[in-house]
Amino acid sequence: MFAERLVKIALAGSVAAALLAGQTAAQTQHEQPYAGLQAREIKALSREQMDDLSAGRGMGLALAAELNGYPGPRHVLEFAAQLALTDEQRASVQRLFDSMREEAIPLGKQLLSAEKDLNRAFADRTINPERLQAITAAIGEKQGQLRNSHLKYHLATAALLNPDQLRRYNELRGYMAGSPDAPSGSKSMPPHAGMQESIHGHMMGSMHGQ
Repeated sequence: MFAERLVKIALAGSVAAALLAGQTAAQTQHEQPYAGLQAREIKALSREQMDDLSAGRGMGLALAAELNGYPGPRHVLEFAAQLALTDEQRASVQRLFDSMREEAIPLGKQLLSAEKDLNRAFADRTINPERLQAITAAIGEKQGQLRNSHLKYHLATAALLNPDQLRRYNELRGYMAGSPDAPSGSKSMPPHAGMQESIHGHMMGSMHGQ
């Protein structure tokens, strides 16, 4: 009986110690959320984010389109078979994807360069209010241009797909759950026919003019 009580006491002590250790780790994480980030090349960007900018990837910049029924060209190409894209659709989406990368990669690299300038100015202690304003304005401008670039190709891609393909895309991406902004009974509403023609014509004209 005495041995059984000792086992219970030991178990209780182990549980208490584990709980205390967890609380201590959580408190440390709360108090030091940026610990380790000081080793980054650019403090405000992870390695993954830097790689995404250099490669022209979206970094979530087009979520306003993606999650409201306007798919991007990269994922549409990935799901070409499941979406039953026609040869013409596939070729058109591929052109959009290639054009998007041609725009996004230089913009991403310019944004990366501006972020490096900001980081260097703080690291070298050469920052001042005037330089801060100039660099952050440049960053904001490049961020806006990069986001616009990704969003407009989502807009153009959606214009190439029919309603069934748009619904199937949302299923494949797991977006069919309800949203407070979604129309009743449907997660996504495709652009109407006139808008589709306008978007597609505008984008094709822009691409040919490059």
